[in-house]
Amino acid sequence: MKQIFDDVSFSCSKITTRTYSTSFSLGIRFLNRHMHDSIYAIYGFVRFADEIVDSFHRFDKAALLTDFKEETWKAINFGISINPIINSFQHVVAKYGIEKELIERFFASMEADLEQTRHSAASYEQYIYGSAEVVGLMCLRVFTENDDGLFQQLKYPAMKLGAAFQKVNFLRDINADYQELGRTYFPGVNFKSFSQLEKENIQLDIEFDFEQALAGIRKLPISSRKGVYLAYFYYRKLYLMIKKTPADKILNVRLRIPNHKKVSLMFQSMIRHQFNLL
Repeated sequence: MKQIFDDVSFSCSKITTRTYSTSFSLGIRFLNRHMHDSIYAIYGFVRFADEIVDSFHRFDKAALLTDFKEETWKAINFGISINPIINSFQHVVAKYGIEKELIERFFASMEADLEQTRHSAASYEQYIYGSAEVVGLMCLRVFTENDDGLFQQLKYPAMKLGAAFQKVNFLRDINADYQELGRTYFPGVNFKSFSQLEKENIQLDIEFDFEQALAGIRKLPISSRKGVYLAYFYYRKLYLMIKKTPADKILNVRLRIPNHKKVSLMFQSMIRHQFNLL
């Protein structure tokens, strides 16, 4: 039965999410249950594409990404894929009307990672949109459950939340991105002489994104607000850790929140949500 295959597909997306990201997995668990599979599917899809360009160094990344992209479009057109990650994703695209333009822009950013190692202000904005903001919009389609009016109202904050998460990741992963992959995402920054002023300017940008995102989280339906706020709360705490770390040290460490502290943050965020302290 095809339903068995679809169930297996969504299970693969769930395993992928839980294996790669404990923070997002915790956030998903606090969404309304009927949303879980859809958000797992979105995360699994973008994670696999990201792994191709970031991790598969001994293989032809461009060919692998092209195959992944072509299979995605076939799945969306035919309504099925034998790749379980893509199969679960195409179900969500069809169910919630996720725009093809968002998927196109996502792949454009992934393709940029194959060739581009430095960014101008314009290419940086395009990369952030395709790699992070569109993912926020895909998730928002699920959270608003085909209510296009609410989607349009919350579109900008959802983009800012995705941007904040991505920029925090960039700061956290400077060492890996720069030393191992040769990438510099922040425009005009030379990490050979990364200054505290440059770091503070990046932080101001991130703080603006967080501020705009929180305004939108407060307006989300109750079915998704708690889970999204938990992800926001976690990333905000990670950002504050990074903020306290001097520029000359951020290049040599990869800051993370230990799993036992993530559980503590989970309870803190739930209390804040319950007492409307968002």
